[in-house]
Amino acid sequence: MPRPTVRVLALLELLQARGSTSGAELARALKVDRRTLRRYITTLEELGIPIMTSQGRYGGYQLIPGFKLPPLMFTDDEAVALAMGLLAARSLGLGRAMPAVTSAKSKLGRVMPERLRARLNAVDESVALDLTRPLVSIDENVLGLLTSAAQEHTRIHLQYRTLQGADTQRDFDPYGLVYRDGRWYAVGMCHLRHGLRSFRLDRVAAATPLPKRFDRPAKFDALAYLKQSIATLPRAHAVEVVLATDLASAQREMVSAFGVLEWTGNSVLMRSQTDDLNWFAQQLVRLPFDFQVRSPSALSGAVASLGRRLVRLAEAKE
Repeated sequence: MPRPTVRVLALLELLQARGSTSGAELARALKVDRRTLRRYITTLEELGIPIMTSQGRYGGYQLIPGFKLPPLMFTDDEAVALAMGLLAARSLGLGRAMPAVTSAKSKLGRVMPERLRARLNAVDESVALDLTRPLVSIDENVLGLLTSAAQEHTRIHLQYRTLQGADTQRDFDPYGLVYRDGRWYAVGMCHLRHGLRSFRLDRVAAATPLPKRFDRPAKFDALAYLKQSIATLPRAHAVEVVLATDLASAQREMVSAFGVLEWTGNSVLMRSQTDDLNWFAQQLVRLPFDFQVRSPSALSGAVASLGRRLVRLAEAKE
């Protein structure tokens, strides 16, 4: 619980769940001192939450008996949307990495009317999401810190292990976070390299907030930047292919996942990089529209070889 507001809400949750509780117990649960706890109690009282304070050996704090917060009001569609969001988070592995995902569902269940609570439970019982599972585990504290820093435009100091295994130190302005193909990435300005970079969160050894703020570029698209940077990473072969279709159709077939697309007026030019020409030929052959390989010539050979193999397989079935 990194921020005072979150701790104040956590205090309210503890008072609702425990009844009368000593100041020492509450302070330990929130990981604050008694002075800070009293300040949080005052904050709740200023918000209109009635709290009783009793002195002595068995004294403590509790909500006035009979007081209940008004229930959250959700429509049926909103309840389903919340349930689907929590289910998706658990399907991506965040249920294990971030206990808040699990506790959020239980809190919603306690404050929702019975009819909506049944809706919430029905999603868990009847819906299954086949999402890409995380390939590697991440530090939930790093994920939470970078998410907050991206929202609040706060600079971060990263300890980062590169692809080559070198440990590096750098200041970083996180513009956004992306989950793609089983991995989490942070995208933003790297002050070590003085340019836009993306970083895999599983390679972040530590992240520390800095007392500096930054301005995020207007309408910056972290996912689009990550796709382009991955597609244009230097590899063994630079590829150019002309696609006989329009840009929207090419994007619909997810060609942009392994190449950068450019509309030329009557076709789409795809530029990419690959280490495996045979794999790239397979991706091209599955497309529902025609294409022409510009370079390299070895890719044309790989496509032709794959075509001959498919013909042989078709003839063998006749």
